[in-house]
Amino acid sequence: MFLILLTYKQPIEVVDEYLVAHREYLEQCYQKDYLVVSGPRNPRTGGVLISQLTDRAQLDEVLKHDPFSIYQIAKYEVIEFTPVKYHKDFAAFIA
Repeated sequence: MFLILLTYKQPIEVVDEYLVAHREYLEQCYQKDYLVVSGPRNPRTGGVLISQLTDRAQLDEVLKHDPFSIYQIAKYEVIEFTPVKYHKDFAAFIA
């Protein structure tokens, strides 16, 4: 799995201009089963995504289509991890 931390590189006013497109992109990722969860950081300095993909190259390909990536709104830190303990309701997302 991957934890993806987004950090905004642009002022929040610019982020907001691309927010609808970014959320539409995320919805497409959910439809394709690429993501488990997503949401903004608090305070609003970026966002957090969790992906159940297991192939880093595939994840990189997916992320490059995010409007936040295309228009250089955010930088991405990708952290790969192997879940060894998790809530029983989360088991369906573990490969």
